[in-house]
Amino acid sequence: MPLWPRYKRLVDNIFPEDPEDGLVKANMEKLTFYALSAPEKLDRIGAYLSERLSRDVARHRYGYVCIAMEALDQLLMACHCQSINLFVESFLKMVRKLLEADKPNLQILGTNSFVKFANIEEDTASYHRSYDFFVSRFSEMCHSSYEDPDIRTKIRMAGINGLQGVVRKTVNDDLQSNIWDPQHMDKIVPSLLFNLQSGEGTESRSPSPLQASEKEKESPAELTERCFRELLGRAAYGNIKNAVTPVLMHLDNHSLWEGKTFAVRCFKIIMYSIQSQHSHLVIQQLLGHLDANSKNSATVRAGIVEVLLEAAAIASSGSVGPTVLEVFNTLLRQLRLSVDYELTGSYDASGNIGIKIIKTHEERQLQEAVIRTIGSFANTLPTYQRSEVMLFIMGKIPVPGVHPALTNAGSGGCEGTRMIQIMLLKSLVQVTTGFQTTNMLTALPNSFLEPLLSFSLMEDPEVRLLVLTILLSVIDRHDNTPKFSSISIISDISVLKLKVDKCSRQDNLFMKKHAQQLYRHIYLACKEQSSGPQHFETLYTLLALISMELANEEVVVDLIRLALALQELAQTNEESLSVYNRCAVHALSAAYLNLICQLTTVPTFCQHIHEVIEMRQKEVPFLLPEDVFIENPKLPASLEKLEGDVLFQQSKITEVLGGSGYNTDRLATPYIPQFTDEDRLSKRKSIGETISLQVEVESRNSPEKEERTPAEEITFETLKNAIVDSVGMEEQERERRRQVVEKFQKAPFEEIAAHCGARNTFPMFSLSALPRPPPSPSGTISSGYGQTQSRSVPVYEMKFPDLCVY
Repeated sequence: MPLWPRYKRLVDNIFPEDPEDGLVKANMEKLTFYALSAPEKLDRIGAYLSERLSRDVARHRYGYVCIAMEALDQLLMACHCQSINLFVESFLKMVRKLLEADKPNLQILGTNSFVKFANIEEDTASYHRSYDFFVSRFSEMCHSSYEDPDIRTKIRMAGINGLQGVVRKTVNDDLQSNIWDPQHMDKIVPSLLFNLQSGEGTESRSPSPLQASEKEKESPAELTERCFRELLGRAAYGNIKNAVTPVLMHLDNHSLWEGKTFAVRCFKIIMYSIQSQHSHLVIQQLLGHLDANSKNSATVRAGIVEVLLEAAAIASSGSVGPTVLEVFNTLLRQLRLSVDYELTGSYDASGNIGIKIIKTHEERQLQEAVIRTIGSFANTLPTYQRSEVMLFIMGKIPVPGVHPALTNAGSGGCEGTRMIQIMLLKSLVQVTTGFQTTNMLTALPNSFLEPLLSFSLMEDPEVRLLVLTILLSVIDRHDNTPKFSSISIISDISVLKLKVDKCSRQDNLFMKKHAQQLYRHIYLACKEQSSGPQHFETLYTLLALISMELANEEVVVDLIRLALALQELAQTNEESLSVYNRCAVHALSAAYLNLICQLTTVPTFCQHIHEVIEMRQKEVPFLLPEDVFIENPKLPASLEKLEGDVLFQQSKITEVLGGSGYNTDRLATPYIPQFTDEDRLSKRKSIGETISLQVEVESRNSPEKEERTPAEEITFETLKNAIVDSVGMEEQERERRRQVVEKFQKAPFEEIAAHCGARNTFPMFSLSALPRPPPSPSGTISSGYGQTQSRSVPVYEMKFPDLCVY
């Protein structure tokens, strides 16, 4: 047309008479040159091309449609000027027209053009463009259910590519509507997960490698994973939550937690794709989701916990985050809930959830998964944080009368408390496994060691065994534990290839402070009727590790005395132990003395121990571990009092070790554990009883008050009277202090000097009311009530005038 504008003539000329001939390249070059020379015409060119394309789509002239899109693509790639924004509007309008068509080929054509456009970096940002339609349409294509499987696969792959293009185009454009908003993420993420899941276990339907390019060989699942990784890799700190929440919802809606494999795969992709410093955000979301599903089935909760386990292992290179204790708090809360559900058989909820049948084995699997996850999290932490977690878990162990009771009532309450105690101690075992520390004082502070040892006095054998296992994990710093997995008489310990370091100053301080506590609890553990082979094997390992990790000369002497005291315990049988337990204690003592004599390398000591062992092998083999710690031990019907060469002689050991420079005074003194009110418990069913008695022991002023009223007899009236009395005592103390201050302010110097000189006339103030620390292994205080070996008066027993301690 002669009066037709030039840009229209140029556009018309690129279309051939027969669409099969394709784009007229010479005329396309002219159109491109014109667009570059007159960029203000670009928007009109785009509008006219769009008009022609719409007409051709309506008339089903798909050849011309393809030519129009090819022309648009070339113009778009060539023209990067400020006025391109207006041209892009026409382009997107044409792509939208193709995506709305029913023909799969047109949808794929429009998607391919959009992907090319998405890869173009524009010079100027645009705030008036909207990609909402494209997000919705591409997400819909991802869920295509077209009858022909090959075409369905192509449509889905086009949808995935389209979503990837939308993300690339919008993620770095500050003026665009935020692609990370929930309304977009709730469409994009489920679409990707749908294709990721549908590709599991299926083969790609693509043609053979000889017929297809590398990109065409890719299956929807592989393409989806690449797109998903790219999406997560672009997520900033504030966008992680919006990207992960749809994943959680998708797994919920399609019941994908139970299978575990797909959920684990999803979160492995997430954890490896996001920036490592953001790992803790994902973990926090998983923890929150676990809380939200507290009343869901055990299989769902177990699936979430398994995902947490995998996520924690991957996050170890980054950080679990600033709220470390909150992680463990959530897991411990789930552990308590699971035990509660198992005992009550109900989720205690209204509606349909409440009538679900709780399966005990599923709850047990969940509990084991939570415990493993606690260990996995602990392994990602540095030593100092792991110590905090150990203290935190110890503080969570329920104590009857101290911690709130579980929700289940009646007899279930006691059983629930016991189960929680066992579960939390198992968690502590996981946390302490592989724990390495150079300073035992910080690894086992009073606040952790004392309650832990109190648990070793409980009647429940499983609890006692867990306590011993925890102690082994913390004390063993050279991986020697596996070498003592069974008790036996080892003729040459060099075959064990033990790793022994010199005892450090911190270790010496630790033993000065806590040695007597450890010895005492080992001794008491051997007195328990319910102790089995595992208990004695663990006690043997504990004695061996103390000898190698924490032993100086004084500790070695005390350990030998302890072993001899165990022999005496089995010999006298004051506790009325069974024949098996008495033989086991004898065997434990023999095995340990055989080990310690070789560690001391005193030939005469070794000779005496070996002579006794040989004599036992001939006359009383049931006193040696090889005949006791087997499946069917050969034991006598009764164990008479033993005498002579089958017993280790304290006098003989004192003689031979004294000649090698050991402290003969201490060696000659039999070990007598410090007895406290704990030992008056005939049945230590609950740690609550032990704690209440320990409080009483610490508060007494002197040992003579040992037989005062037990803590169990305290009533409301006695507590009320104690409060009233304490108020009166505080007033008297305040008045006394006021008088002392007034005296020093107003009295003349000569009077004060004379008063201070007359020390013997002052009323005395005793520090014996303070809690007594454990006895020193050096022997400077009494080894038991009534056996005093003091060389000097300890500081805490000295008498000071009131003016000195004011």
